[in-house]
Formats: sequence, structure tokens, C-alpha cells
Amino acid sequence: MRTEFDDLRLNEDHQVSADTNGDKQVVKIWRDGELIAKRIQQKKSIRYFGITGYQHFLTNTPNQSFN
Repeated sequence: MRTEFDDLRLNEDHQVSADTNGDKQVVKIWRDGELIAKRIQQKKSIRYFGITGYQHFLTNTPNQSFN
């Protein structure tokens, strides 16, 4: 999910907020006021979360064909 998270984060249609508290960092990605994904990093652990159907918001979906 790391590359998908980066795709969501770099999309100009999405808003990104980051919060750091000690050794814990939370990055949230919003679309039209709704949370669509977040990443929690604490020490060496990184966890990714996405809403059901987050793939709809990706700009580079693996099933796209380029004609």
C-alpha cells in the first residue's frame, strides 16, 4: 500500500495533514472533507489504512490502459 499511499498523497485533488507527537507520526489524506487514507509511523513500525474503495481515488490504477 506504500506506493498507493504516495499516489494518493501526491494527488493535487487531495488535502494532506500531518501530526507528530514524540516518536509517533500520523499522515492523513482527505478528499472533499472525508478521510480516505492515513499512515501511522511509530519508531520502525509503519501501518497504512484506507477506506473501502480507496482505489477509486488513485491516479495510476493498475488496470488502466494507455492508448
